[in-house]
Amino acid sequence: MTLEQQNAVAKGEQYLAIMGFSRSGLIAQLEFEGFPVEVATFAVDTIAPDWNAEAAEKAQQYLDTMAFSRQALIDQLVFDGFTPEEAEFGVTQVGL
Repeated sequence: MTLEQQNAVAKGEQYLAIMGFSRSGLIAQLEFEGFPVEVATFAVDTIAPDWNAEAAEKAQQYLDTMAFSRQALIDQLVFDGFTPEEAEFGVTQVGL
């Protein structure tokens, strides 16, 4: 692994430790941090988090700050880059 790849992996892990991200959302965040898309993608694929668990975490974060219907929260998670299946799982996990 190059130093830049190592740094991208470390940064991705830091982000995942504080909030839920979809795969595409985490890649975009790492790109925003200045990593090239191929390095960001490598980092996210190396970390390989449980995207269902990330969807559940993100769903809970939304519910901690505002009210959602089940469908609206699914739609929000899909908008955030989760697959429909991941979004459905996440919303179910938080009790909606």
